[in-house]
This record gives sequence, C-alpha cells and structure tokens, in this order.
Amino acid sequence: MANTSSAKKMVRKIERKTAVNKNRRSRMRTFIRRVEEAISGGDQAAAKAALQAAEPEIMRAVSRGILHRNTGSRKVSRLSARVKAMA
Repeated sequence: MANTSSAKKMVRKIERKTAVNKNRRSRMRTFIRRVEEAISGGDQAAAKAALQAAEPEIMRAVSRGILHRNTGSRKVSRLSARVKAMA
C-alpha cells in the first residue's frame, strides 16, 4: 500500500491510465474480431472493408503505446494475408 501522498497520487493516476488503455485495447480487438468474422463468413468484400478500418486502429494502438511497433505490423500483415488468401 502507498505510504506517501505522492505515491497515493501515482496509484490514482495509474488506475486512470489503466482504464484508458484497457478501453483502447478493447476497441482494437473489436476491429480485429470484425475482420476475422468476415473472413470466417467467406465475404471477401466485407473482410477488405473491415481490414481497412482495422489497420489504422491497430496502428493507433501502436502509437499510443498499447502494442509494440512490430506486434502491430505483424497483426496487420497476418490479417491482410488471410484476406488476400480468400481470393
């Protein structure tokens, strides 16, 4: 447990940041899930549209520090390869 007032303040700040990061991560995963659902549904047009919406969302998570740069690139690459393989 935090003893000093500055440590207590840091705990409050960390809780707020954690909630924001959790929301951002959840939003990114929702976009990824939409792409995967379109792929499993076999609808290539919907998958392409979902991928175009998901890619900036993933890269936004990278820029905010939610994901590592390489992790974001890997996710985009694998999703786009799966969409391309549908053709």
